[in-house]
Amino acid sequence: MGLVLRMTLDRPAPARQSKFMSITTCIFDAYGTLFDVSAAARQAAETPENATLKENWPQLAEAWRRKQLEYTWLRTIAGTHIDFWQITQDSLDWAMEAHGLHDARMRRVLLDLYRELAAYPEVPKMLRQLKRLGMSTGILSNGTPDMLSAAVSSAGITQDLDACLSVESCGIFKPHISVYDLVSDHYGCTPGEVLFVSSNGWDAAHAAAYGFATVWVNRAGDPIDRLPGQPHRVMTDLTQIPELV
Repeated sequence: MGLVLRMTLDRPAPARQSKFMSITTCIFDAYGTLFDVSAAARQAAETPENATLKENWPQLAEAWRRKQLEYTWLRTIAGTHIDFWQITQDSLDWAMEAHGLHDARMRRVLLDLYRELAAYPEVPKMLRQLKRLGMSTGILSNGTPDMLSAAVSSAGITQDLDACLSVESCGIFKPHISVYDLVSDHYGCTPGEVLFVSSNGWDAAHAAAYGFATVWVNRAGDPIDRLPGQPHRVMTDLTQIPELV
């Protein structure tokens, strides 16, 4: 996988390289892309009162995130939309029960920490570089406006983002096409002028099929999803994003 990543970064195919030549607007998924979704469980496990999390917090974090995504897809298919904060709570309840955790205080701690997730270390510098290059920047997320505002403020990157676009504007979760439409509607740009960055392979794939130039931030070294679109670049973190534009 390391060889594949190096080839993707250092020797892009000419057609794919050209996708980045007209970029004016850089849009990021939030959870797992800018913000570390494992941080809440990890931080909770560091305190003595949550000692029961010390050994299995990675498993709890993984189950919480997996159910969170599954619930967005299932509710979209079923036409039973609720906001992402309720989905975040429902998926935590499932994950805690699956791990034999029945602690209302711990649940409150985890949810409080999730509202103020840590950003990945490279995020502030990367966003500042994009702004210096004259790029418009923003978030396109399943998160509610309140969730995004809290996370962005906690990470200290409010001044580096021009907008935080939430799926609550259209009442349906990614990867529905109406979510990606929010970018052009807000920024007045064409899909071909947008660089979209996500840590979710399925999100990057659908955004590529929509017409965005896309980067998949593949921190875990996962295989590329078998979907109609494919990301134009694959990276292991966000450090090199400014070099593309």
